[in-house]
Amino acid sequence: MSDPFPAVAEAAATGEIADLFADIRATIGVRVVNLVWRHLATFDGALPWAWSAVKPLYLAGMPDEAARRFRETMAVPKLASLAGDQPPSIDAVLASYDHSNTMNLFALGALVAWLRGEATGGAAPASGPRLTAPDVTLPLLVSEADVSPETWALVLRLNRFGDQRQLILASMYRHLAHAPAFLMKVETALKPVQADGSLDRAIAGNRAAAQVAARRLGRAISAERPASAESIEAGVAAFVDHAIGKMVTICRAIRTARGAAL
Repeated sequence: MSDPFPAVAEAAATGEIADLFADIRATIGVRVVNLVWRHLATFDGALPWAWSAVKPLYLAGMPDEAARRFRETMAVPKLASLAGDQPPSIDAVLASYDHSNTMNLFALGALVAWLRGEATGGAAPASGPRLTAPDVTLPLLVSEADVSPETWALVLRLNRFGDQRQLILASMYRHLAHAPAFLMKVETALKPVQADGSLDRAIAGNRAAAQVAARRLGRAISAERPASAESIEAGVAAFVDHAIGKMVTICRAIRTARGAAL
């Protein structure tokens, strides 16, 4: 499966894009720049505009407060236990994506709502203390050539859970491909909740709740509409509605099954 969403690799970034990547890492508190930002870097002027539009939200702690409230009621499908000894990188990857995907769900959801003219309704967005980003080191983000055909096939099978359209290959699975035995356990744990519909219901419910909060958050965005607004909206919406939208729930469920302190 080739990713239909081109992206600028962090190692290949230079000049303004490299500086923006560094600012994104520092502001959100992540060690890697998520694919959505690297995808925006392929559009002329899109990344500088999008980041300048949402960075004030991060600095004010608005996505953090939205995430804090969201997690109080989010639906988390119950998976079979995934506890047990595993490479330390597994929990590092899960913690990093649990943080960054949830932050991006609200900040980028707010951006989509603003671009669509839907940033209305409800109480004004609330700010709050910043959530502490996990201080972790992540393994290499693998590509198909880096792992066995069996492991890559497993990554692609996992990507079908929660979204059969598979528009975007979720990077979390690529980071976890260093531990194929763990990914096999994840696949086994996800199959029952996919079969009984509880995974899809949780994802849909969480996505709908996040959209309501994101529309309120979009009211805090102050920016001039860019010439490439339609391309930016289409690209960001694909991530919010699909890869990020499903992985927020799946990652949380896996961490819960691992017995992580959340």
